[in-house]
Amino acid sequence: MPDLSRPRGPRIIAVANQKGGVGKTTTAINLAAALVETGKRVLVVDIDPQGNASTGLGIEPSERDMTTYELLVEDLPLDEVIQPTKIDGLSIIPATVDLSSADIELMSNEKRSFLLHDALRQPAMDGFNLDYVLIDCPPSLNLLTVNAMVAAHSVLVPLQSEFFALEGLSQLMLTIREVRQTANPNLRIEGVILTMYDRRNNLSQQVEQDAREYLGDLVFKTVIPRNVRVSEAPSYAMPVLSYDTGSQGAIAYRALAREMIGKHEKIAA
Repeated sequence: MPDLSRPRGPRIIAVANQKGGVGKTTTAINLAAALVETGKRVLVVDIDPQGNASTGLGIEPSERDMTTYELLVEDLPLDEVIQPTKIDGLSIIPATVDLSSADIELMSNEKRSFLLHDALRQPAMDGFNLDYVLIDCPPSLNLLTVNAMVAAHSVLVPLQSEFFALEGLSQLMLTIREVRQTANPNLRIEGVILTMYDRRNNLSQQVEQDAREYLGDLVFKTVIPRNVRVSEAPSYAMPVLSYDTGSQGAIAYRALAREMIGKHEKIAA
């Protein structure tokens, strides 16, 4: 029986796409910052060995003594791995290249697919009063991504507005279906968000038309434009909402956060 005395936990969303370069990490950190602007408390869990979400939120490599590797492999408690960022209300569990060996190290663990699920449901989680947990997945469908999907309530899929974009979705959808059948029957698709969208480009418009035709309401109304400020922000170790608050990219991520919150409120009503 679940412990009914515990408050309802945060909504956990895996940001996943096995293709690299689709704006996955960019979406994770900027959506997190946009959610915080609405008054939500957000945790980003970086499970990509490249650690780009950690870098993009200003966590230097020298500040990553306790990371998602220690959380998963060494079973460290949450309060030892969660770090604040420079943005009030936004915290992170950072990642390092150590995670790249986690697949092999965890293979003999019977609960290998449930490690992140269990870690994010420690009683200590209640003390952080989080509204959202965003898991930034690696660009592959490996054990780390499966851990994220087993831990999550839903999967947010960034989809780059380019040729072959929809073809890459099929394997991801198969993996989500497998996780539903074997480990997390309540997992759902949060939605598909079109990224790097150029309204002047016929290809972007065609990808959007195809995505909406095939995926319907799963595609967010908001699209994330191709925007130089979004690309520049990570080199300054900050979300675009902090780097250039009035840029088109920042405006789009705020719209995505509002649209997502609106969906959740409608479901909860």
